[in-house]
Amino acid sequence: MFKKILIANRGEIACRVIKTARRMGIATVAVYSDADARAPFVRMADEAVHIGPAPAAESYLIADKIIAACKQTGAEAVHPGYGFLSERASFVEQLSKEGIEFIGPPVGAIAAMGDKIESKKLAKEAGVNTVPGSEDAIDTTEEALTVSNDIGYPVMMKASAGGGGKGMRLAWNDQDVKDGFEATKREGLNSFGDDRVFIEKFIENPRHIEIQILGDKHGNIIYLNERECSIQRRHQKVVEEAPSPFVTPKMRKAMGEQAVALSKAVDYHSAGTVELIVSGADKTGESFYFLEMNTRLQVEHPVTEAITGVDLVEQMIRVAAGEKLSMTQDDVTIDGWSIENRVYAEDPYRGFLPSTGRLVRYQPPVEPWEDDGSANGRRGIHGVRVDDGVFEGGEVSMFYDPMIAKLITWGETRDEAADLQVQALDAFQLEGLGHNVDFLSAIMQHERFRSGELTTGFIAEEYPEGFEGAPPSPDLQRNLAAIGGVIATLDGDRARRIDQQLAERTLATGDWAVRIGDTDFAVSLEEDAITVDGEPVALDMEYSPGATMIDLEVGDEGMTVQLAKTRVGYDITARGATHSLRILPAHIAPLADHMIEKIPPDLSKFLICPMPGLLVKLHVGEGDEVQPGQPLATVEAMKMENILRAEKQGVIAKVNADEGESLAVDAIILELE
Repeated sequence: MFKKILIANRGEIACRVIKTARRMGIATVAVYSDADARAPFVRMADEAVHIGPAPAAESYLIADKIIAACKQTGAEAVHPGYGFLSERASFVEQLSKEGIEFIGPPVGAIAAMGDKIESKKLAKEAGVNTVPGSEDAIDTTEEALTVSNDIGYPVMMKASAGGGGKGMRLAWNDQDVKDGFEATKREGLNSFGDDRVFIEKFIENPRHIEIQILGDKHGNIIYLNERECSIQRRHQKVVEEAPSPFVTPKMRKAMGEQAVALSKAVDYHSAGTVELIVSGADKTGESFYFLEMNTRLQVEHPVTEAITGVDLVEQMIRVAAGEKLSMTQDDVTIDGWSIENRVYAEDPYRGFLPSTGRLVRYQPPVEPWEDDGSANGRRGIHGVRVDDGVFEGGEVSMFYDPMIAKLITWGETRDEAADLQVQALDAFQLEGLGHNVDFLSAIMQHERFRSGELTTGFIAEEYPEGFEGAPPSPDLQRNLAAIGGVIATLDGDRARRIDQQLAERTLATGDWAVRIGDTDFAVSLEEDAITVDGEPVALDMEYSPGATMIDLEVGDEGMTVQLAKTRVGYDITARGATHSLRILPAHIAPLADHMIEKIPPDLSKFLICPMPGLLVKLHVGEGDEVQPGQPLATVEAMKMENILRAEKQGVIAKVNADEGESLAVDAIILELE
């Protein structure tokens, strides 16, 4: 077994690998850029080596710097995590020449599967179902139009080396191809150094299923069941779960056997994932097609670990060291259900725009888990696990992926795992930048999610006008009104004690008018009784003035709420939304309706940059007439290109930014007359 390994990655996956290596008695080496000098993974590792500036192209993507760090520290092997150099065959070849073991698959498998065009050909030869599409790279927009029409719309344009949702564009017609083909090539080149693009048929109402495989260097390959990753946004996974509510034992066996056949065709060893697309309309489950093979550990690997009890990171290390798998296919079981939500630095209330900045407050719902070697240990604390690589006061940088953390829950049933997600998300404290915690909670509560009727179009179909928070039930509003009344009463008593109007603590009482949205509630506190609109509410809570989070019980249901004081009440965040409560003494509330409302300024004539990013292209100039929906500018943020379009007809009066310029959020790019 290795004595020392180097992790050629950063953030939460570096922390994850370090935890298992530490349990196995293996020393670890971290490499870090300028942006990560204070990151948790750097402190966790036994040694750390600085490898360059913040941009990945100048640090984490330079193989020579990783190899130099191995030589400097005496690391015998490299775990690549995911992303960066994890699927670069040339990196594996360089390590081999230096006598350094790669904790991952062989170079031949990486090369074969890393090229989506060639991998599709190999899959077809191995007897794996494949999606109809072009077999070779497409060079021009004109050729793309011809191929798309031959296949039949809708089609998906994909960068051959793409992954993680980058380098993918859906086209429903010729105009979509014209608008997106060159952007797809640019994203492939910028993110993966490869601008080749291919096109394949887009399966409508698709479900995204993936099979986890694991093999050793002695020819043994098994599959560890499936994961459902259908809830995606812009082809980037948001929610993953294992097992899938759609897959039957018969489907699981057929998918698993095809995944193993493909793996054997490329002499695969280590952990890997075969991604499949399944038509949601096909209730037989027989119409599944090969998408790609990821020759690395997946972001969502914890859900597989939770239901199988297999530590995938440990297995990768043991396989790299030459050990045989200690299990067979018959040993693989399914125990319970696990769900993973990706907590991203993006604002769902502003069209999911990327958000960068400092984590002013970062308090996950549970303490970081420690790898004790048991399946229950990897399930976290009472079924709740957080994988992260950030810290309170740290910065989420524009240079890397916007994922802040992964929240994983495990339960005996799917509903139990989802309920744990809702509870944990309520208690996840994040301040300082936009995040998607409310959105994730809304998905976990959504009736369609609970039914298991998922497709990759779930988010677009259920939130066509964007996200405005999970709609509150009447019961939730009543409970929030009661909570607001108690808090207002206790805060008022504290203020009076400070003013020495009360000599000692008295029993909190009061009558309040609480408004939530357009709904008014009459809240009354008398001795031990709380009523809302005359109906009693059984509320058990402890509150200290100034607290930002409260654990409480309403009836028999436990819940957590987060608080922020406002001028006329409180913002209470719970169950997937922030609810603004106007709380006034009952005798004063009628006067509030006479207050003058402040009207916000009209900014419709400005094109405002919605996120920090690079102005890649200006599509218009001064004096140009524009129509609604016309592209005005393209801004790159978090390695994704975002096209900003005109909201109304007009003439460009002034251009305030140049192509290649770095823009701050709310920067004015151009003005219309």
